[in-house]
Amino acid sequence: MRFNSIFTTICLLSAVTCRATADESAKPDAAASSESPQAATTKVTLKDMVLNIPATWKTTAHASSMRLATYTIPATDGDKEPGELSVFNFSGGGGSVSDNLGRWIQQFSSEGRTVKVTKGNAGKNEYYIANIAGSYNKPVGPPVLRKTELAKDYRMLGVILVLEGKGVYYLKMAGPDATIKAQATAFRASFGGNATDEKEFEI
Repeated sequence: MRFNSIFTTICLLSAVTCRATADESAKPDAAASSESPQAATTKVTLKDMVLNIPATWKTTAHASSMRLATYTIPATDGDKEPGELSVFNFSGGGGSVSDNLGRWIQQFSSEGRTVKVTKGNAGKNEYYIANIAGSYNKPVGPPVLRKTELAKDYRMLGVILVLEGKGVYYLKMAGPDATIKAQATAFRASFGGNATDEKEFEI
């Protein structure tokens, strides 16, 4: 009887251990689900502006001394080239919000061009964003030469970010359509924007 009791106890303990092991293995890995290369960001301060830059965006040399920063945006599967984010801060601003948004829109051929302009808030700061798609007059060579080549199926997200009491910043992300679409949410998040809170803006 004593042997049977010990044997039964061992079996019960083994069953509990096996069940606990099975339950643990079924749980998602918390670290794996909350952390990924796409989710990781680096905080970058550019004058008075702070950006949270995804780890997959790589800083690169400036094509112009007027830029505060330039980042290469990884190409989405199927796209042959990456996108690019350039950040500017002009003294004087180069005109009104509508003037600057209009210049970005004019960088695309009018034929087949689609445009959506919205206004949002990043905390207490206002921003304006132009979402433009079509054939882009892509700058090539030194900016001083003002040379371009037509790049089809391109998209640009151009942002004017007004930092209260600190000036105006310009963020221009352009590249192959699918690549820019894939990074749109991360782009807004980098400066604190949110597409669901934006309202249409007429220029």
